[in-house]
Amino acid sequence: MLKEVLCISGKPGLYKLISYGKNLVIVESLVDHKRQPAHSRDKIISLGDVAIYTTGDDVPLSNVFQSILEKYDGKAIDSANYKTAEALDEFFKGVLPNYDVDRVYKTDIKKVINWYNILVNAGYTTFKEEEKNEADSQDKQDAK
Repeated sequence: MLKEVLCISGKPGLYKLISYGKNLVIVESLVDHKRQPAHSRDKIISLGDVAIYTTGDDVPLSNVFQSILEKYDGKAIDSANYKTAEALDEFFKGVLPNYDVDRVYKTDIKKVINWYNILVNAGYTTFKEEEKNEADSQDKQDAK
């Protein structure tokens, strides 16, 4: 689901991938729903490819968003409550207790809060993809 949601360097907010063109992609803002081109020279990152550093293995951003969604009952977060470094640390430890304090900066935590709010306000209610059982897919192939 987050594979189609993009962050574009130099442009505020998040964007939904609409179409591919030659040396560009057409994106739609999740905030104001305006469509615009994003050129190949722009740094474009899919949120599905982003992970958060932890003391163990890196955690996909979708897992972090899902944890925030469950903790805050699917509601947007009031970012005004998280202006100090201590408040940001407390928030992120409540969502991802084993995050790497040395490699995850406060600006990264603010960005996660901002992105989460944009996604929730745009109507995204689930962030983890449904995991398919191998047995189910084998049964479907056997049925063919």
